Amino acid sequence: MGHLSVNVTGDQALVKKINKSLVLRTIRGASPLSRTRVSQLTGLNKATVSNLVAELCEDKLVIEAGPGESSGGRKPLMLHFNEGAGCVIGMELRVKEVAGVLCDFGGHILQEREAALPSHRPEEVLETLIALGRELTGLAPATPHGLVGIGIGVPGMVDEDGLILLAPNLGWESVDLKSGLERAFGVPVTIDNEANAGAQGELNYGEARGVRHLLYISAGSGIGSGIIIGGELYKGARGYAGETGHMTIEAQGRSCSCGNRGCWELYASEKTYDDADLPARTTGGLTRLAAAGDAVAAGHFARIGEYLGIGITNLINSFNPELIVIGGPLSEAREWLGEPLRRVVSERTLPYHKRELTIAFSKLGSRGTMIGAGIAALLAYLGEVRVRV
Repeated sequence: MGHLSVNVTGDQALVKKINKSLVLRTIRGASPLSRTRVSQLTGLNKATVSNLVAELCEDKLVIEAGPGESSGGRKPLMLHFNEGAGCVIGMELRVKEVAGVLCDFGGHILQEREAALPSHRPEEVLETLIALGRELTGLAPATPHGLVGIGIGVPGMVDEDGLILLAPNLGWESVDLKSGLERAFGVPVTIDNEANAGAQGELNYGEARGVRHLLYISAGSGIGSGIIIGGELYKGARGYAGETGHMTIEAQGRSCSCGNRGCWELYASEKTYDDADLPARTTGGLTRLAAAGDAVAAGHFARIGEYLGIGITNLINSFNPELIVIGGPLSEAREWLGEPLRRVVSERTLPYHKRELTIAFSKLGSRGTMIGAGIAALLAYLGEVRVRV
């Protein structure tokens, strides 16, 4: 009988990488904390933790400061995730413009810019993204790691390789922005659906820290959903989950650009501005008028809130989440959307689903997708490794 050959060196390197990622993730999520606390939280022995922390300090990803609280004896030095170790760029591709932020490793916005789209032609969109990225890159401070990645949220379906398969609001099928951006900047580029990116922003820096079952609703030029199940982003069998803006809420409703009829986003997004007789045609313009007492603007937001509530009721009954966060540009109109939305959900949702449910508007607002896209790029750089058992 032959002997089983095992690549011991490779196995040890993988175990070390996994453990190092685990230690870094623990420090990033709970800093400041002591080495002893890292050992307790990870289950790794103190010697292993000390060795890995030393490497992370050498990598400038962790810094020591102190002293911390002690139960007796010498006070321990505390470990902090170094939010100033480097930068990421997060961008959102919208229907009419591109918006971008330069963030540190803590998700804090250092610079913010946006640019109008000259057209929806992929090559012109790519040029606009590159120009915006170069402007932000030129504003980046000197850091140990520099710019480590770029993340982009897009309004459509994206496969696991970052290929934009379908973006109905842009008229796109099978568009590759990733390779052109990586050539231009020389750093890895991550591309995902804008609602998935927004959900990442909420999980890391918004309303949803520590939440296991989350629905993030991105409401703007369309509607998309980022679905978190058991603390993990749910993408479906092929990565396309979350296209809730195209679920039917009016069986014989209006025709949609996706080919369906009666889609949710035709009644509960900024698309409603196209057909209505309104005093303004943008969310910003309407919120300013509503705040000044304009009844037409306030009434329109109330109708959008009711339709948002109808779609959210369907999602609550389907997924039984503990938290729903509403983000995107329409979250800026929370003052007029909130009451009718919650009323409809209260009237229509099955009673058991409502017992442990919270509905909140994102504090990140219209920046959630950009911040989340940047965080996706950061997590890819930090080499988050998840072990399945």
